[in-house]
Amino acid sequence: MTISRFLKDLGLVHHQGRKAVWLAATGSTFLLLAGCNSLPDSGPTEYQVKKDQRDPKKNSVGYGIVQISPDLITLLQSEAPPLFSSLSTDETPTYNNNDRVGPGDILQVSIYEVGSALFSPNTGSMGSTGTSPMPGTSTASHLPLLSVDGSGNIEVPFAGQIHVADMTTNQVADAILTRLKQKSQAPQVLVRIATDIANSVMVYGGVRHPSRVMLTPNRERILDIIALAGGEEQQTHADEDYVVRLTRHNRIAELPLKTIENEPAQNIVMQPGDRVQLTFQPRSFTVFGASGHVTQMQFTTPTLTMAEAVSRVGGPIDSRADPNAVYLFRFENADVMRRLGMPVDNNASTAPVIYQLDMINPSSYFLAQEFMMRDGDIIYIANAASNKFYKFFGLITTIISPGTSMGGMAK
Repeated sequence: MTISRFLKDLGLVHHQGRKAVWLAATGSTFLLLAGCNSLPDSGPTEYQVKKDQRDPKKNSVGYGIVQISPDLITLLQSEAPPLFSSLSTDETPTYNNNDRVGPGDILQVSIYEVGSALFSPNTGSMGSTGTSPMPGTSTASHLPLLSVDGSGNIEVPFAGQIHVADMTTNQVADAILTRLKQKSQAPQVLVRIATDIANSVMVYGGVRHPSRVMLTPNRERILDIIALAGGEEQQTHADEDYVVRLTRHNRIAELPLKTIENEPAQNIVMQPGDRVQLTFQPRSFTVFGASGHVTQMQFTTPTLTMAEAVSRVGGPIDSRADPNAVYLFRFENADVMRRLGMPVDNNASTAPVIYQLDMINPSSYFLAQEFMMRDGDIIYIANAASNKFYKFFGLITTIISPGTSMGGMAK
């Protein structure tokens, strides 16, 4: 089939003159270009991404584009998340020692007396047998459990109200003994904490036994508390998929469980009143565009590089992708963005950014092995600029092929 016959079949020319054929062919070129823009596609090209980034109307979130480079890798590797060690330097609460009495505690008080017992279960000075105790014989009396009220006080029979908050059990015993010396013969007092509320932490979330864990003078650390609560509920998953959320003095910090295990400085000593939440958060990333597989995938490994993430989905498709325009979309730490020279709002904690990897450049494959993926990252592999032309050409071929075949059969 000649060009003139092809154009005539499309209705672009009605006679065989060379001038008419040239004019019709020129017109068909403009139609072809117009048709390409109207065809569906899986996403923008590199040109469109960069063009829209410069357009304030289309770039409403204010993202920037940064090439992945060795300097960028170094900067990202030096970034430090909020650490638990920063919370341990804060002002400690009033009841900062794990052997101190505090509001809500329940105390067991035992009093030993010689001779006439003030706290004898019988009236008067009679012992438990109804007769006067022998001289030199001691009598033990266990008082009903005493609750420390919100003001830090307890009420002891014959001794009255005593302020015991922030005292050790030995100090509480001495305070009671001082009040009883003028009322009992050679009294001795022993005090222990039966229920320790003030020296406890709450552990909940993805642990096997969510509960209140009592602290001891041994000064338990955060991994100790998680272990005492039974450890992770889903022990078949990587520790990187667990996040520890610590609340202290109305301040909150989060770290992956694996970070605390690997960095002893983050395994901080627990303080009374701390709240520890263990959350199972499977990390995932999403891939769009001209890749072998558009999907959302979980990390399934402790760490994941960009090279590994791209390969998991089959990499760029040869027939559609633009290998020098592999993008990673992320909300990056605001401090990192400022160090990259990007405009960031002073009150913002994160800012949107697009990292670009040029997979035509062989050195980029080494960079992709060092660029670490994060939870929620989006990888987009841009379409090649020529993709629309070939798609439109294929559409035209599909339309005219049946006619061409029928024409050949008619001849």
